[in-house]
Amino acid sequence: MRTVGLLGGLSWVSSAEYYRLLNEHVNRELGGVHSASCVLVSVDFAEIERMQLEDRWDDAGRVLGEAARRLEAAGADVVLICSNTMHKVADDVQAAVGIPVLHIADVTAEAVKAAGVSKVALLGTRYVMEQLYLRDRLASHGLEVVVPEAADRAEVNRIIFEELVVDRFLENSREFYREVIRRLAATGVQGVILGCTEIELLVSAQDSVLPVFPTTRLHVQAAVNTMNGTIL
Repeated sequence: MRTVGLLGGLSWVSSAEYYRLLNEHVNRELGGVHSASCVLVSVDFAEIERMQLEDRWDDAGRVLGEAARRLEAAGADVVLICSNTMHKVADDVQAAVGIPVLHIADVTAEAVKAAGVSKVALLGTRYVMEQLYLRDRLASHGLEVVVPEAADRAEVNRIIFEELVVDRFLENSREFYREVIRRLAATGVQGVILGCTEIELLVSAQDSVLPVFPTTRLHVQAAVNTMNGTIL
């Protein structure tokens, strides 16, 4: 069994979900009491969030690059950055190691296209929605990517950082996300990318009038597929 490296702590809630999903997948495949071979390096999200706020992405890239080297040294065969937002520094992380870093936007775009969707909305932190690093990567696969209006983006972001990353999931916040998706659907969007692990814990397919593409689940699934089954 080969080993998945989880670059976590971005938030701990996200890391726990990555770990759960990875082990569930392996157990479904192998049965019994099988679980995944994986290693986790978890950073302090408070430090990373400060770097985000201060626009110190180069510093964040160095921190995550060092974390990825620790994963490689521990025997990881592939790295998953357990955060959509921190794919901002995916190139820095890849440059730090000799093993592949599986990019969340690439695997998500493949799933969106496979579903026959060409115009998709992207929900996530304000960095994910307002900066271009994920939007352009998705668009490079031939997708039209849109984001909510400014007021909706602000509230989507607030809910993530004030509630979801500290493990608070409120019904009124779930209803707000539902309404945002309804507004996006009215503009002709065909699907919605849940571009934040913690959003996937608040919003399910049953909450959406549009097909949803949960990036974390897709990321974990692709980690196994990319290894051609040799991870198991």
